Amino acid sequence: MKKKSYINIFKNTNTINLGKHSSWSWKNDPKHLIFSLSRYKFVSKMFAGFNKVLEVGAGDGFKSQVVNQTVKNLTLSDNEKINNDIYNSENNNYSNCKFILHDFVKKEMKEKYDGIYLLDVLEHISKRDEVKFVKNISKSLKKNGVLIVGIPSLESQKYASHHVKKTHINCKSKNELHSFMLNFFSNVFMFSMNDEVLHTGFDKMSNYIIALCLNRK
Repeated sequence: MKKKSYINIFKNTNTINLGKHSSWSWKNDPKHLIFSLSRYKFVSKMFAGFNKVLEVGAGDGFKSQVVNQTVKNLTLSDNEKINNDIYNSENNNYSNCKFILHDFVKKEMKEKYDGIYLLDVLEHISKRDEVKFVKNISKSLKKNGVLIVGIPSLESQKYASHHVKKTHINCKSKNELHSFMLNFFSNVFMFSMNDEVLHTGFDKMSNYIIALCLNRK
């Protein structure tokens, strides 16, 4: 039997663009894209098999495919129309996945989800709006739904670029994020990351923190 050539395996595979945000990361700091993708991998493992999952602040939606592989239905949301336009124009229309515009500072979702996650989003929400923002997200969960929140740690901002510091207006320490999320959930489990490594080590040496929240109040 004639063997298929290596090239022929990929002959009918469409090329997928990274998207504007992910392309910028790949061009300017490719290792950071790897770190970010590993956070999506964590979400994909925690939400594996979930029926309805929502991402808040999905950006161009490229990295969301990591989660899309393990859940049954994924909805991507963002409050900026440009991200919706980018997603729909750059071949990122994966099956069982859709993109919607929604601002959680203003209102909750009518539809309820088994799992919601937001990575690198909360640090961009002002302290004035953060309670409304998270409350509307928690209200968009089903009764037994799970929320995952990931942000750069407050301690890491010492080493951040000037541009990053200007946009990261609401970073928190691990203890601060834990205490804040307990206002909305009865159980909050905390994790840390350094680069792509997930751990439960010394808080102040972590450059990224993740809260896994259950049993909404």
